[in-house]
Amino acid sequence: MSTSGTAERTAPVRTRRPATPAPTPSGSWFQALGEKGRRGFRAAFAGYMLDAFDLIVLTLSLAAIGTTFGVGTGATGALSTVTLSASAVGGILGGVLADRIGRARTLIYSVAVYSVFTFLSGLATSYEMLMVFRVFQGIGFGAEWGVGAVLVAELVRPESRGKALGVIQSAWAVGWALAVVAYLITFELFAETSAWRILMCLGILPAFLILYIRRNVEDPEVFQEADTKADELPLKQILSGKLLKTTIFASLLATGIQGGYYAMFTWIPTYLKTERDLTVIGTSGYLFVVIAGSFLGYLTAGMVHDRLGRKKTFALFASCAGTALVLYFLVPEGSNTTLLFVGFPLGFFASGCFSGFGSYLSELFPTRARGTGGGFCYNVGRGIGALFPGIIGFLAAAIGLGGAVAFGVFGYVLAICALAALPETHGRQFAAGE
Repeated sequence: MSTSGTAERTAPVRTRRPATPAPTPSGSWFQALGEKGRRGFRAAFAGYMLDAFDLIVLTLSLAAIGTTFGVGTGATGALSTVTLSASAVGGILGGVLADRIGRARTLIYSVAVYSVFTFLSGLATSYEMLMVFRVFQGIGFGAEWGVGAVLVAELVRPESRGKALGVIQSAWAVGWALAVVAYLITFELFAETSAWRILMCLGILPAFLILYIRRNVEDPEVFQEADTKADELPLKQILSGKLLKTTIFASLLATGIQGGYYAMFTWIPTYLKTERDLTVIGTSGYLFVVIAGSFLGYLTAGMVHDRLGRKKTFALFASCAGTALVLYFLVPEGSNTTLLFVGFPLGFFASGCFSGFGSYLSELFPTRARGTGGGFCYNVGRGIGALFPGIIGFLAAAIGLGGAVAFGVFGYVLAICALAALPETHGRQFAAGE
């Protein structure tokens, strides 16, 4: 059984080809992928969907975890912060490995790590043990997104890259919806101190994806043909010379978008239960409205990226997401129905902000450092953005959870400012000789 054509070569011989644009295939972008490309696309979609499931079950379980271990919102918020911070390390490591040993092989390792440690989280006997397991879960979680995004970015044709990566990003909403369904069922059938453990144990399911990747997924041709052993190490390459500025501001863009997002969605379930007095069923209903908005936001933003370009689309969606965030938490008590109407655009714009990352970060860096550059920027942003849920957890005690979450607006302002220093890359062709 073989992972891919590049996975088992110990000393690959790669030749450079002229950096001439490939001819535009006819038909839809999905048909143009070919059978091998579609297998890679499915693997990346499934990996990200299950990635989301494993993280969202934690956010849905924060209140129950606090009850189980007798800790407050500050400590439970720290679980999210630690998971996301560890994902920064995992994302950088995953990107480096993807550039050294291959996209498909690294995807296998990342799925294995996050699924095993999500499962172990359900068996934790103390808050401290759970914290350790979340560190390792975060490492695998962080590695998966960047590797899958680069894999698809290198497979799809340039003029459809935004749309294709938008579809991949929509897998997050699918995984989120599956997590809410599982949450609804388990918390209705079991006591909350047991229900969250069952949710975590379900996190072992992504391990089955490894079998599919190992049998069916190969690295893109542009990576196989690139001389990845030449010149300086990828991490050194993105942190020096002309790429340093790109790395800094792309990391700030990722920090702002993810900080605003995690500020909202880590605490919305707790907010609905504690400050809106909604039941588990009621909370799930409100979350599904946000999830529906998120799913459509991912798909729509991907198409907008291919029409307006990367920078304009990021700025548009970040501005609207910040506005929707303020409106959501300004809805007065007793007007819970209004939350349903505001929740849809909140999910639409906040999630749509993410659709451009896979294409934009891949286009900002050359083939020899594409996995490292995208993984570094996205996950440094994730790690710093991960501070937002912890800060909000402690602010909530002083000013209330609704007021504290408004802190997330700062993230969107930061993202818009970072765009000013970054180039437009829409339509960029990838060449093996880069």
